[in-house]
Amino acid sequence: MFAHIYGCPVALFMSMGGVYPWINQRVGNYLPTSSVPHFFMLGDFAQGMNFFQRIRNFLCIFDYFITNLVVFPGNNAIIEEVYHNLPHVSTFHNNISLVLLGQHSSLRQSIPLAPNMVEIGGFHIDPPKKLSNDLQEILDNARNGAIFFSMGSHLKSRNFSEEKRRMFLNIFKKLDQIVLWKFEDDDLPGKPDNVCIKKWFAQMDLLAHPNIRLFMIHGGYGSLQEAVYHGVPVLTIPVFADQFNNAHLAVQLGYALKLSYNDENFHEDTLYSLIQEMIKNPQYRENAKMRSRLFHDRPMKPLETAIYWIEYVIRNKGAPDLKLAALQLPFYQLYNLDIYLFFIVSIAKVYKTIIYLVWYLANNTNNFHSKIKNR
Repeated sequence: MFAHIYGCPVALFMSMGGVYPWINQRVGNYLPTSSVPHFFMLGDFAQGMNFFQRIRNFLCIFDYFITNLVVFPGNNAIIEEVYHNLPHVSTFHNNISLVLLGQHSSLRQSIPLAPNMVEIGGFHIDPPKKLSNDLQEILDNARNGAIFFSMGSHLKSRNFSEEKRRMFLNIFKKLDQIVLWKFEDDDLPGKPDNVCIKKWFAQMDLLAHPNIRLFMIHGGYGSLQEAVYHGVPVLTIPVFADQFNNAHLAVQLGYALKLSYNDENFHEDTLYSLIQEMIKNPQYRENAKMRSRLFHDRPMKPLETAIYWIEYVIRNKGAPDLKLAALQLPFYQLYNLDIYLFFIVSIAKVYKTIIYLVWYLANNTNNFHSKIKNR
């Protein structure tokens, strides 16, 4: 809206990348429902869809109607009430010049992207810095390696139930590895000697250390990118939102395992078995290293890519050459509904004509035979 008022191009950033249908609609990049799962079904259908799954995925086309028949009118009413003489809200969306996607194809199913959709996944990752002396010493002396456990900033470990906290302590006590646990309190009763707690770790710097054998994380997309950047296998413990889809995709790519926080099987034996599997099976680390090579193999660094395309849009006055013609098409043309209707009506008319001719010939043949008999 402000870009419209000031007459400047719009560049959006989407941290979750191009899997969201809403961002694709903004640039006219309508993904084929036959091959690209809807975001809410991404984890279930990422390896392909059968006939009935494609039906479910196709029904997600109602996103289009919800946006245009519910969301847009509501937004437009607010705009008209507060700001006068502004065009329909869809006009603002159609003027988007660039979408920067916080994704990379090495971590997701490959999907069609519009020319003005640019992947910059990993742009937030800086080269590793030197660790603090105490952490450097701990990791350097970790003969059996170390495990880094962090549930991010939204779910704090200090808020775990007593049962969950005790379960983690029992598991970690049985491990041969050092466990670095992001724990938001100064004290953790019952902490084993092989567990080091801190309220904050320099996560990206820590993952760069060669003795980190496993990263236990909730499955946030940014953290998964950091793990892949450094080639570290991941045990995901998703809790909410996109974490489940992210975790599912990481498992399918072979560098992770998953156990949901609220899963009925989330107990000591199961989690311990998963940790042991990931530590002892080299396949997970090899897959993480392979994904890391793909993640790094780009012509430009992601931040440099973002800067280039932002400057490109500025230089070329909004870069209209990058926009898809689909933005200007009504729904029925976009999905060729008028063409389908034309063929259906044409086939129906041909069918009706054939039926009529058969009936006419049969009727006249009967009349002809009746006349002959009457003679």
